[in-house]
Amino acid sequence: MSKMHVKMTVNGKAVEGLAEPRMLLVHFLREELNLTGPHIGCDTSHCGACTVDLDGQSVKACTMFVAQANGADITTIEGIAAPDGTLHALQEAFREHHGLQCGFCTPGMITRAYRLLQENPNPTEDEIRMGISGNLCRCTGYQNIVKAISAAADELAGAREAAE
Repeated sequence: MSKMHVKMTVNGKAVEGLAEPRMLLVHFLREELNLTGPHIGCDTSHCGACTVDLDGQSVKACTMFVAQANGADITTIEGIAAPDGTLHALQEAFREHHGLQCGFCTPGMITRAYRLLQENPNPTEDEIRMGISGNLCRCTGYQNIVKAISAAADELAGAREAAE
């Protein structure tokens, strides 16, 4: 099969490469761009370990062809921290509130929570649970994940108020 030229912005940087049109986005990110944060879990979009932010929406990179992402703006877990390595409020909250155990779901969970807090900066516990319902965690029971997202929402709200 012939390869196609793809261009996109990933974590704020313009990237390009050659890929078979049927190559999945998660494989392009991991194998061609060496971004191993998006994990390959179920290959069916049920687990959410491969969640990335694409043009302002959470998507499961294991069910999207790289050809569909041509020209897109993508953020992976690697692009959520500040360029100097300072953790984003969500990453810090997951650490502080023990929102992870084995860590396999964590990149997708944080990436989804990142978009959730942009969609709804002050979510209730029920809204958080609904917002992350497409991302499975087999270790934590979700309690600390919900606490972490709520704490990050509070932290980000405080930062917005301080900036105003």
